[in-house]
Order: sequence, then structure tokens, then C-alpha cells
Amino acid sequence: MATNDGTRGPGPAAADPTRGALHGVRIADFSRVLAGPYATMLLADLGADVIKVERPGAGDETRQWRPPTDADGTSTYFLGVNRNKRSVALDLASEAGRGRARELVAESDVLVENFRPGTMERLGLGHRDLKDRHPRLVYCSVTGFGSTGGAAIPGYDLLVQAVGGLMSVTGEPDGEPVKAGVALVDVITGMHACLGIMAALRHRDATGVGQRVEVNLLSSLLSAMVNQASGYAVAGVVPGRLGNAHPSIAPYETFPTADRPLALAVGNDGQFAALARVLGCPSLADDDRFRTNPDRVAHRTELRKVLGERLLTAGADHWSVLLLPAGVPAGPVNTLDEAFAFADRLGLPGILDVPAAPDAAVSRQVAHPITLSASPARYRLPPPDLGEHTDEVFDGPADDIPVST
Repeated sequence: MATNDGTRGPGPAAADPTRGALHGVRIADFSRVLAGPYATMLLADLGADVIKVERPGAGDETRQWRPPTDADGTSTYFLGVNRNKRSVALDLASEAGRGRARELVAESDVLVENFRPGTMERLGLGHRDLKDRHPRLVYCSVTGFGSTGGAAIPGYDLLVQAVGGLMSVTGEPDGEPVKAGVALVDVITGMHACLGIMAALRHRDATGVGQRVEVNLLSSLLSAMVNQASGYAVAGVVPGRLGNAHPSIAPYETFPTADRPLALAVGNDGQFAALARVLGCPSLADDDRFRTNPDRVAHRTELRKVLGERLLTAGADHWSVLLLPAGVPAGPVNTLDEAFAFADRLGLPGILDVPAAPDAAVSRQVAHPITLSASPARYRLPPPDLGEHTDEVFDGPADDIPVST
């Protein structure tokens, strides 16, 4: 097997845009569930060879998170974040399994793990155990609350949304705090992991030296709270729940219409004037209560009443057809099927029917969100069966994986 002892490493010259921008980068993926697997799938879509390490007989926990499932009974949760990967089954509790894991790391450019802090060290696979032997290795650790004071706290998305403040600003003012409808913090953290890995690879290519990348759910959420977090950091403002309204912009919320809710995202005074014209009340733009955005924020209750009366006279699609050409950001609150249909009408990435390999059946996949003109995302492999590629990975190279755009 090739080794990562200081002589191996793809470097910029090994990149093959016809097979993805990250072709030549191998990732030993010890992560499970969502944040880590989402990160490694995004990198795999861009050409990286991701080897997913799973526990024999059980595998990634999300294999059991069902329903829903596909026609074969496989968890759609697992399918959603594990394409373009090869799976090997290794018992890390055994010396033989750990030996194979070290063998895999030796031929990898990147290691990703999201075990509880201290676990990889107990297995002899911690960063300190590996960095001298493999100086070019980029080692990415994903945790819930870091590796120091919060090391013992389990990193579950719901818990982070609660203790990290997101739920305190989500929900109706007189209602209960509410979590986001997806594990948003895991997804954000996975994207941060991707960014850290790419930066570390760039540094490695320039200097020949790898490094440790650490991301955690709590810090990722606090960063992603952007204006809310900045309002507290700079001005000491502790925000509360506003339902669908915005603390600094109005009107920037949903309104009832004759059939279903309509979202209005009016970000400047010109857009508000256009909104007033379309609604047949142009004088609103000259009303002292609504003339500027700070005025509208200060009088949001009166504004909502006036706009709400107008919008109830027709349906959400009717208003969207009139408002969008006038330059007013507006649209109905879609269900997920409607959202994918909308993306399709706009020619944007949505759901793809992907031939995973020349002789394989077509599978439906949610498209990679990044469009690259020279080295686009590719869909080479379907999400793997548990341990499907163990023999392939350890008994010989697999340099000619079928590729389909």
C-alpha cells in the first residue's frame, strides 16, 4: 500500500478535472451520523476517494434510522449523506482491526472522525499518534462541544440548538422555543469541516505539512447566528422570538393570503415602494410611519395590519406573479415537493436520476449544491452496503472507479 510518510500526497499537479477537483485525495472517514458524513460526501462528490470505516454488523447508526426507506428498505437518512463512498467493516476494538485502520490512514491524505473526544487516542489513532509518522496527514475532528471543557457532553443537534441559543430565537413570541425542522447545526458544522479540510490541504500542498482541523457544533452555531450573535457581541442585545419576523427589517416575514402564507422579504425602501404600488396603496411609501426601514421596524404592528388586509384579497401565487416582476422578493411557503419543483423550473440543482455505474440501476439523489464550470460534482458510486468494499480496499487498488457526471 502507498504511504503518507512525507513523500506521498497528490499536490496540485495530481488534480484531474475530468474526475473531479479533488481527484487524487483519499479520505479515511471514521465519522458517523450527519456532520462528518455530510462533509465527506460533499468532498467525495468533488472527486475525493472516501473510505467509510464502519463497525461490523451494525455500521453507521443512520442505517437503522427509518422510516422512510427506499424500495429495498434502506434508510433514506443514510442514503442522503453517503453516496460516492466505499465502505469497509473494521472492528476497532481488536488489534487486527486497528492494524487495518492504521494501514488505511497510511495511504490517506485526510482523516475525519467524530468520536467522543479521547476515543481515537485510546485506539492509538489520535492526532498525536499519527502526526510524526504521517506529517502530510490532515486530521479533522468533529465534536459537539470541543475537546476540553465540553468533551463529556454528547453532541446531539437538538441539544446544541437548545443550549446554543437557536431555539431561543425560533418560534412565536408567546409560544414555546422551537427547533429548526432539520438538523441544521450538524449541516453547518459539516460545511465548516469541509472549509477547514480544504484550507489545510492548500497549506499542505504549499508547505508539505499537514495539520489538525477541529470543528464543533456549538461554535459553528454561534458563528452561524450572524446578525443575532453580532447584536449581542457588539451591542449587548439578547434577542427573543419573533415568529417569522426579522429583528432589523420590515416587512420581512410571512403573511396570510386567501389560500396559503406568502413570504415577503423587503430589504430596502425601493422594494417597499414597489410593494405598495402592486398592492394598490402607493401612499404607504410616503407615510411617516413607513418611509424608511427603521420607521417600518418601529411600526411593524401597524404595517402588518395594513399589508395583511390587502394580501387577504388574493392567493399567494397571484401575489408572487405580480410582485416578483416588480422587484419585490416574494413567494409562497412551499412544501418540499413544491420546493424541488420550483428549483427544477429555475434550472437549479435539485433531484437527479443518477446512473451510479454503467450497469447499475438509476437512483434518485439530491444534487450537490455547488456548480463548477471546469470540474463539476460527479456521482460515481451509490451509498455503499455495510463493508461492501473491504476486500477491494485492502486487497488491491481501485483507481478506475466508474464515473458519471
